[in-house]
Amino acid sequence: MDAYLVVTLSFFAVALLYAIVGHAGGSGYIAVMVLAGMTLTSIRPTSLSLNILVSAIATVQFVRAGHFNLRIFLPFMLGSIPLAWLGGMLELPSTPFKILLGIALLFSAWRLLGKRIAPDHYRPMPLLPAIFAGAAIGLFSGLLGIGGGIFLTPLLLLMGWAAPRQAAAVSAPFILLNSVFALIGLGMHHDIVLPEHFAIYAAAVIAGGSMGAFLGSRRLQSRTIVLVLSAVLLIAGGKMLYV
Repeated sequence: MDAYLVVTLSFFAVALLYAIVGHAGGSGYIAVMVLAGMTLTSIRPTSLSLNILVSAIATVQFVRAGHFNLRIFLPFMLGSIPLAWLGGMLELPSTPFKILLGIALLFSAWRLLGKRIAPDHYRPMPLLPAIFAGAAIGLFSGLLGIGGGIFLTPLLLLMGWAAPRQAAAVSAPFILLNSVFALIGLGMHHDIVLPEHFAIYAAAVIAGGSMGAFLGSRRLQSRTIVLVLSAVLLIAGGKMLYV
């Protein structure tokens, strides 16, 4: 089997799994590309570009299903956009960040697996902590070439600020805007290099993302979404630590 076909099928599977929880799959795409031996110059722009496609689809699906909450979304986005743009411009040694973030993601997965989700009882979200959290997530998103949903969704659930579908509906446009501004920042200081088969990869993630977002927004139960999110966090955390 040709290497690009393996990558294409892997991208489809990543998009399908991640879109269930309103994510775009950035950390998964990066892991696939690193394992496939793609050039470092193409990995970050490719991940961000695929993120934009899948998160746009997920945003439409979750908003149409009535799960989006603007009050939750805005504070995180206000903090995130300028820092995602800045992170896209920067090129720093990322190994220490990846180790710390990988540990944080694995811890979040463990906490979510043991957390009882009460869909009718959520706490008010404080404005300033949300803005600062959005800024931190935006910076890491730009630096690593991901959208930040793997940090935002578990934060919303663990703090009791949103229901699973609400968290997914907020994360999808958050990832979309973060990825757009990170790609703009990247393009201002670096060449945007995409792989030869990018159009095929894009078609694969569009198909996978459409299926996943439909299941997550309209078919799966809240507990199932949390279990899928935990699996996504385990994958992303493992990627941060070992890839």
